[in-house]
Amino acid sequence: METWQNILQKSVTTLDGLQEQLDCDITALGDVIANFPMRINPYFLNLIRSPNDPIWKQAVPDPAEMVDRVCIEDPLGEEDLSPVPNLVHKYPNRVLFLVTNKCAMYCRFCTRKRKVGTTRMHVTPATLQAGYDYLKDHPQVTDVLISGGDPLLLEDDQLEDILQNLKAVPSIEIIRIGSRVPSVLPMRVTDNLVSILKKYHPLYINTHFNHPREITPESSAACTKLADGGIPLGCQTVLLKGINDNPKTIKELMLGLLRIRVKPYYLFQADLTRGIDHFRTPTATGLDIMKHLYGHISGLAIPTFALDGPGGKGKIPLTPQFVLENNGKNLIFENYLGEVCNYPEVEYYD
Repeated sequence: METWQNILQKSVTTLDGLQEQLDCDITALGDVIANFPMRINPYFLNLIRSPNDPIWKQAVPDPAEMVDRVCIEDPLGEEDLSPVPNLVHKYPNRVLFLVTNKCAMYCRFCTRKRKVGTTRMHVTPATLQAGYDYLKDHPQVTDVLISGGDPLLLEDDQLEDILQNLKAVPSIEIIRIGSRVPSVLPMRVTDNLVSILKKYHPLYINTHFNHPREITPESSAACTKLADGGIPLGCQTVLLKGINDNPKTIKELMLGLLRIRVKPYYLFQADLTRGIDHFRTPTATGLDIMKHLYGHISGLAIPTFALDGPGGKGKIPLTPQFVLENNGKNLIFENYLGEVCNYPEVEYYD
């Protein structure tokens, strides 16, 4: 059986390789991959059915990446919130810890596409140690999200070393891993990987599926292995123009995720990242999608629609409005069918 490392080594990373595999026009893509690297591993490449289908758009470079109107290099202000390299301290009790600059597939809409897969992001033993030292000096931090790049792309011993160092910090109570591996390179989820991860509970994985076609027998098996290891799985989907920006696709995806034991967690409005303007949708699109989910599928399958505030302002939930009036005595609202309902408020007496 071919190892995940061998599969990754066969990834398409050059324009000639892209043309050979997909027979596409590469004449306008040189500047794109010079600025934003490309990696499409064979597994994800084989999910493409036709040019510009939802899988193609996520993986294949587009000249539109070089055209921006309002997007910026560091939309979430991560660099300004990094007290030491590769550690972002935005919220009081939790941090984001970037432990690798590599991914199994370089998503064209990545919020860190300015540096992931490039020399502009340096992860070394020294930067990792600086992160551990910072956490020891800041006991108010109880929750660490490991990301990158994709932490599950590290070799087993490298990943376990990071987990051991985090667990050695007395104040750390929860470890989370952000990884797209289950959907883009599911064969990376081996029995040995799961045996390592389950030693560091409470440990959570937030994975990333954007379209129902990413739920395959292989990705389903990967999620099953992780869930059987006692690892709770959540999904952070990004709302992307031409990929999933309609109620039917999101509904199918959310229900499909539940079937493979992944809890829909966030549906994110696309960030203001340079190079992804063509993926952005109006916020009204996401609100409309959410309104079509309430009442039509289980609440277990409904994510939180959120926008990550520019400049590091944090995640803001965006919710459709059902309340029509509140006059102090009655709350008047409409339900998911558009029917007007009346709820009498509690009256207080002297």
